[in-house]
Amino acid sequence: MSSEFIYTDFLLQTETAKRLYHQHAAKMPIYDYHCHLPVQQVADDVRFENMTQIWLYGDHYKWRAMRTNGIDERFCTGDASDWEKFQMWAHTVPFCFRNPLYHWTHMELKRPFDINGLLCPETAGEIYARCNELLKSPKFSTRGIMRQMNVKLVCTTDDPIDDLKHHRKIAADGFEIKVYPAWRPDKGMAVENIKALNEWIDKLQQASDTQIKDFDDYLDALKKRHKFFHDNNCRLSDHGIETAFAEDYTDSEIKKIFAKIRSGKELDINEMLKFKSAMMYEFGLMDAEKGWTQQLHLGALRNNNSRLFKTLGPDTGFDSIGDFEIAKPLVKFLDRLDSQNKLPKTILYNLNPRDNELLATIMGSFQDGSVPGKIQLGSGWWFLDQRDGMEKQMTALSNLGLLSRFVGMLTDSRSFLSYPRHEYFRRILCNILGNDVEAGLIPKDAKLLGQMVENICFNNAKNYFGMKL
Repeated sequence: MSSEFIYTDFLLQTETAKRLYHQHAAKMPIYDYHCHLPVQQVADDVRFENMTQIWLYGDHYKWRAMRTNGIDERFCTGDASDWEKFQMWAHTVPFCFRNPLYHWTHMELKRPFDINGLLCPETAGEIYARCNELLKSPKFSTRGIMRQMNVKLVCTTDDPIDDLKHHRKIAADGFEIKVYPAWRPDKGMAVENIKALNEWIDKLQQASDTQIKDFDDYLDALKKRHKFFHDNNCRLSDHGIETAFAEDYTDSEIKKIFAKIRSGKELDINEMLKFKSAMMYEFGLMDAEKGWTQQLHLGALRNNNSRLFKTLGPDTGFDSIGDFEIAKPLVKFLDRLDSQNKLPKTILYNLNPRDNELLATIMGSFQDGSVPGKIQLGSGWWFLDQRDGMEKQMTALSNLGLLSRFVGMLTDSRSFLSYPRHEYFRRILCNILGNDVEAGLIPKDAKLLGQMVENICFNNAKNYFGMKL
């Protein structure tokens, strides 16, 4: 074994695992079909001034660890200097043993910076200076990093009212890596805040050039934007929801509820659930008509700390796993679309590990033979995109579905340094298969296993989503 921490055979415990990774997984390009990268930074081919800006800004994973380590908020989201923030992260890293952040941190220093040492207070200055010097190079611009990491395609996460000007600029530039939008219409059904929803609908009127007087106009405006996204190479939607919504409702009820929304009146809980259910169904119909894939990210309990939410806003590290009812509403939602033969390709992500088998069995109920793996069990997400979470997700998928048809990993990240998460996933995948071979649980068929690994790493996603490369 090398003295390096992230050494050549990191996480690979058997000879079979090593062969599968080095001969098959490592060479495959990255197909990152879901992330939150700021697309303007790709369009402008931004170069970051220092390591803190590219690595710590907006990273609520690191902020949570720093707060837990007793670091003041000033060094997370506050007015401390970039160097001071980096120092405090370096101070925290040695306390992160057995947290995935320890692995991710050193994998991200290894690639693309080729730094093999451990980050700690004693090495912080040298590592900061070396990374900052490399960041001056064109190879370390946003596009340069994507090239270094062998990325072929990225799908961002975009509001239906977005003009997609940055995506169009990237395409016009002839950038060889495809950067496509993904439709995230959650604000269009966010009835918890009527004022914010009405402000969003007003913006939708302008973006769609449609006067929205009633619910039918609202759907027409959304369909126009959906087509606009399709014309700009969008082929995926995404919903970040606690659970699926599938209440019974009538058209007349939804029209009355929409009129109440536009009048600025608050809805009761039944009206909220009916409207969300109607919108989920209508969004599913739009996706099916265009041949898109819908993604459902289920189970996040958001903004738990009201005091800090008021101070810092959302996506700052105060969310958690939720324990919502998933099965009945999800089955009813999927069945409502399937009964009309309008169920699009669907990826189901769970945030609570208790729901791995639940989703895997629901998934199997809606496979229809039209597409290999039409309904997917999404990769380990957010709090579960670590070794244990990935292993449990792939075990559930293997036991109750077909791991060989899995569309694989994604970064789900706002950082251009998160691409090693694909490497992390690939090493874990190869280790699982290698352990099974060594235990005699699956045949030692090098050709079949190698093709399976290559498919899960890249080919399955390329074929499933069908986007132009």
